[in-house]
Amino acid sequence: MRGWNRAKLLWGYLRRRTTLRALPVEYIVETTAKCNLYCPMCPRETHAQPKADMADAIFERLVRESADSAEHMMLIGLGEPFMDPRIFDRIEFCHRHSIATLLSTNGTFLDERLAGRVLDSPLDEITLSFDGAKKETFEFYRKGAKFEKVRDNFVRFARMKQERRSKLQVVVQMVCMEGNAGEVGDFLAFWSALPGVDQVRIKEDETNLMRPDAGHAAEDWKHPCHYLWRGPMYVKQNGDVYPCCQSYMLDGAPLGNLADQSLVQIWNSAEMERMRRLHVSGRGGEVDVCSRCCTTIPHPALVIGSLILHGRTVRRLLPMVERLTYLSKLPRRLLRPPRRMR
Repeated sequence: MRGWNRAKLLWGYLRRRTTLRALPVEYIVETTAKCNLYCPMCPRETHAQPKADMADAIFERLVRESADSAEHMMLIGLGEPFMDPRIFDRIEFCHRHSIATLLSTNGTFLDERLAGRVLDSPLDEITLSFDGAKKETFEFYRKGAKFEKVRDNFVRFARMKQERRSKLQVVVQMVCMEGNAGEVGDFLAFWSALPGVDQVRIKEDETNLMRPDAGHAAEDWKHPCHYLWRGPMYVKQNGDVYPCCQSYMLDGAPLGNLADQSLVQIWNSAEMERMRRLHVSGRGGEVDVCSRCCTTIPHPALVIGSLILHGRTVRRLLPMVERLTYLSKLPRRLLRPPRRMR
């Protein structure tokens, strides 16, 4: 079923269809809106969040309605996943429906006990977020966290994973920004040498907070954005559904809410079809949130590849493709980054 779903999405993308007879491959699911840190590049700085978790009914409806098509769910959002008391139940629920799961953590709660529980769970991939190679830089971008404590938590977790011979994929990630760009080399050297770490990812900053004048130029809309065909769709803690995480952060309106609408209704809503229609006609910039978006637009060759392969495989290949492109070992046109607007 999942392979057939991907085939229909691929056909819809290639034929530039605005109504799709298939559902997204991936989802970003905010199971909690709670977080214990304050970071200058995080949309929490401009979008107040409730101290609340996603209701079981919302989460279970999403999983059940996408069970035949979803391949990968990223249980992340604007909250710290380990502040969700039911996070392990949610991982298990996805596993029972054969949906791979990923979560990203700031590491402040990842002590030895929690690390053991993570490694005992059916989680497929974990991203360890560490935005800097120096104490001053890290603590500037991760306000409320201690450099040494988080680093030690991540080092211990990687070693525990190695000792247990766990198949869990461990990615250490740094979001590259103006203040830490000079530390990329030291960051790569330290974490790449640590047993238990499968990949080190240098990720582009995809928020507008640190660069409010960024966006896409008119020529960037030669190809439609992949989010509108393959996902990941973004599901907020309260059940609101957005075409992508950027649309929420840029104050776009939700497409619907899972409390009173089906996933199929939301995915092919009038607004979603309008956005696809503008994108396929090369007018994606006329969608307000798209014009101000800081997310890289991949070349159609990469989008096609992402629909041929299983979503979990795509997620594991992504850091490698990014690094090869940003290091100029692959053509830059494969990943077209946003640019500074005039």
